[in-house]
Amino acid sequence: MKLSDRQEAMCESSRWDFSNLRALFLNCTLKRTPERSHTQGLIEISKTIMEKNGVAVDVLRPVDFHIAYGVYGDMKEHGYEQDEWPEIYEQVKAADILVLTSPIWLGEKSSVCTKVIERLYSTSGDLNRHGQYAYYGRVGGCLITGNEDGAKHCSMNILYSLQHLGYTIPPQADAGWLGEAGPGPSYLDEGSGGPENDFTNRNTTFMTWNLLHLARMLKEAGGVPAHGNQRSEWDAGCRFDAPNPEHR
Repeated sequence: MKLSDRQEAMCESSRWDFSNLRALFLNCTLKRTPERSHTQGLIEISKTIMEKNGVAVDVLRPVDFHIAYGVYGDMKEHGYEQDEWPEIYEQVKAADILVLTSPIWLGEKSSVCTKVIERLYSTSGDLNRHGQYAYYGRVGGCLITGNEDGAKHCSMNILYSLQHLGYTIPPQADAGWLGEAGPGPSYLDEGSGGPENDFTNRNTTFMTWNLLHLARMLKEAGGVPAHGNQRSEWDAGCRFDAPNPEHR
């Protein structure tokens, strides 16, 4: 992905070291690899900025995997023959930065994105080495594409969900591109104006740098201080023998 001169200058003038960070983009497109994903086109801007700053970046399309429905960590233990979420969860745990990305359908994030958030929820009750919930000390953001209204609505839902699960959300942690309402070119289509859109490029750039800065700050600080937020030190009153206990 070729960055603009302004984006390149920001990378070249950075005085911070992000080389110990890892990022994971979950592209919740409905299209399996190798079909072209317009959401992937927007991901490439953020991904390129990160890679130019030494960040290890992975991109997955959950639709390429057999992910079961449910809110338990491994749904094979609950009657499903296949569930590849545990393998994806290993990459989630390895990432300091998680970016959920989605197209808009009927004004909402994709069904794949909803399923991913449900499965992130299923493992959010795990504890880190400090006795906090699993996603503490990690940062989250989102990218949205589409040909209809709803980018801010989708972002609100996704970013709320991530913070509820324990992710830290930096300022302006979302960006998106919306084409003309109704049938028309999508982000990567010729003549769409998407890749050249200054508003989208600015917001994607700001989001990316804010994710990098906050992830670095949290990592250098050893995460969120473990006081007043340790599940291991608090009897929440949940009945763990009840079906589907609320993790919080």
